[in-house]
Amino acid sequence: MPEAASNEFWRDIKPIENVFKPDAKPEVYLPNAATDDERYYVPFTETVSSRPLWISPERNMWCDILMAKKAGLVNRHYHPHEVFAYTISGKWGYLEHDWTATAGDFVYETPGEGHTLVAYESDEPMRVHFKVTGPLIWLDEHGNSAGTFDVHDYIALARAHYDKVGIGAAYVDGLFR
Repeated sequence: MPEAASNEFWRDIKPIENVFKPDAKPEVYLPNAATDDERYYVPFTETVSSRPLWISPERNMWCDILMAKKAGLVNRHYHPHEVFAYTISGKWGYLEHDWTATAGDFVYETPGEGHTLVAYESDEPMRVHFKVTGPLIWLDEHGNSAGTFDVHDYIALARAHYDKVGIGAAYVDGLFR
């Protein structure tokens, strides 16, 4: 039951009794998704970490919060599918574009766009909520394919990290939908 209503106009409305359709899975609720507890952030590169929020192995998709506490870099890559981003704090951008995202900014990445994600020095850590439909195609300095990273790589990385920091490898399984 959520917090009790006081003066809200809807305070007398009763909740739906049968919330889930047959075979539907429950929602994922994570309080304080952009937590300062670094154990929840899986190292993605030497300077950038990712907190998984929701994972769909079947659809090769995930939502996360990408974080860099100081200047950071995610290797050159492109996505064969669309990506959505919402900036929570800090500053970031792509070397290939003429904008810098700050708190409150939204970015839609078109399928097939190659870029080099960078985090700038800032008073606050860069925290960006991403919805990724995988895979990421790593690119070399000439823009040629140099490997891939998909949801299954992400899951393995997260399991290993959560096991190492004492949260437990199975933590990530609770994010599957």
